[in-house]
Amino acid sequence: MPSRIEDYGLIGDCETAALVGRDGSIDWLCWPSFDSDACFAALLGTPEHGRWQIVPAGPITACSRRYRGDSLILETRFETADGAVTLTDFMPPRGKVSDVVRIVRGERGRVTLRMELVIRFGFGASIPWVKRTEDGALLAICGADMTVLRTAVETRGQDLTTVAEFSVGVGDTVPFVLSYAASHLAVPTAIDPEQALRDTEAFWAEWSGRCTYKGEYSDLVMRSLITLKALTFAPSGGIVAAPTTSLPEKLGGARNWDYRYCWLRDATFTLLALIDSGYTEEATAWHDWLLRAVAGAPANMQIMYGIMGERRLLEWQADWLPGYEGAQPVRIGNAAHVQLQLDVYGELIDAFHQWRMADLMLDGESWSLERKVIEHLAGIWQKPDSGIWERRGPGRHYVSSKVMTWVAFDRGIKSAERFGLEAPLERWRTLRDEIHRDVCANGFDVAQNSFVESYGAQILDASILLLPSVGFLPASDPRVQGTLAAIERHLMRDGFVLRHDPREITNETQPIEGAFLACSLWLADAYVLAGEINKAKALFERVAAVANDIGLLAEEYDPDAKRQTGNFPQALTHIALINTAHNLNAASKPADKPAAQRSK
Repeated sequence: MPSRIEDYGLIGDCETAALVGRDGSIDWLCWPSFDSDACFAALLGTPEHGRWQIVPAGPITACSRRYRGDSLILETRFETADGAVTLTDFMPPRGKVSDVVRIVRGERGRVTLRMELVIRFGFGASIPWVKRTEDGALLAICGADMTVLRTAVETRGQDLTTVAEFSVGVGDTVPFVLSYAASHLAVPTAIDPEQALRDTEAFWAEWSGRCTYKGEYSDLVMRSLITLKALTFAPSGGIVAAPTTSLPEKLGGARNWDYRYCWLRDATFTLLALIDSGYTEEATAWHDWLLRAVAGAPANMQIMYGIMGERRLLEWQADWLPGYEGAQPVRIGNAAHVQLQLDVYGELIDAFHQWRMADLMLDGESWSLERKVIEHLAGIWQKPDSGIWERRGPGRHYVSSKVMTWVAFDRGIKSAERFGLEAPLERWRTLRDEIHRDVCANGFDVAQNSFVESYGAQILDASILLLPSVGFLPASDPRVQGTLAAIERHLMRDGFVLRHDPREITNETQPIEGAFLACSLWLADAYVLAGEINKAKALFERVAAVANDIGLLAEEYDPDAKRQTGNFPQALTHIALINTAHNLNAASKPADKPAAQRSK
């Protein structure tokens, strides 16, 4: 059985990422890119589906771990009756090939360790052909994929597994380097593990040193920013929602999706997190990715794209994998990419507007694209859609979707007015006002004194928390106040926010999944705008408290099981944490306007 989701740490080279368990096992790694097939897929199956473990051979009496400073270098310390060792795991910034480096250092006494390397390409389905190279390296090839393992430790084959035993004393270091390349290329050349460690530490020290956030919770913000950087595909600037697929939203459930793609929905939140923290280079790369990805006919705009802007993300099931703790099915690809989700139009236009407000240079084609998108939206905003939560079924008139169409027109108007851009302003203003009236008339339930999930519904959903943040109505508006109160009554569980209303599923209060962590932070943002700073701070700290010991957060949290659930680590959760920290920091300075108000 794989580790609990929160027991994993993240390493990566800004093109792909691996998950390392407390037990010294790398249970997930897609090579060479985030969206490639996994060569270690034990996370969704068993060790036979691929993993790489280095761990003391005898009983472990204590285990602790940390990141080395503000970096993505993971250090795991194992204590045994015989001594102590530190396992240092990292992936150097990508050179010609991708490498995973693991260095064992003796800290106390003498410890015997064992290594087990199970390489299974194709998400655990394909066993490679393994042989020795002339310099003694271990080469594994299958189809298009090749890995090479270099270490001074003597290894042997055993039951289709590469195994070794070795011991380290105080001051001893034993490195292992596993490199990936396409199988038709030359075998990757050896790297110096210690030099790679120094180079990787220098890379992250320089990058982390550029952070401009100096407020409270700086450690949490920094770790979240590093995680966001780790989820960035450096060649294109695209940011994946998570490096994993099919980690269940509810343990044992079927809501298991592939998140190794880039969602337009995260566009504005991502830009604000990066810009407000001083990372304009990464924000520029994200903007450029957005522009390239959505280029073309607005009618063909998708809700998500591949890391290079690919549009076809065909969904299929890896039925040979039993799934995380038996959660089936294991999905590869994401069929939701073909859904109509009206909110992404607003996210796109808002992102470009926020970019202009930050006085950063936009591509000359941006406004032309934005105008085409807004004109297309003018003809479709009245349609039902699949909503922010990507429901697979008949469309509805979701309130948050309609609000975000209002945002598209509002930000287009503001950009045109403020920056002197040519636009049919009178028609856009008319449409903006029409959408506003439509939402207020059909999306507000007078009996509950609250906005609801969709037109005509009586249930709520957490996306309506965004109404004050996007500027649709001020937080002081009685309808917003009533909505916040209704959210507290019906969507709060053990101090966290559910994204779906339990009343939709059952008359009892048992939800179909855990609390959605980003939604809890959206409520904190609404509290900030309402001037309820103490409530906002308490909720922020409640979310921060469920991060694992090294500051990583998944998509959701199950208050009953006291476990993280969903894909991990989740970009949206960390982005929301960054933005809420900025909002709380700004709220402590009366002269500043909280960043939660996105309609600047």
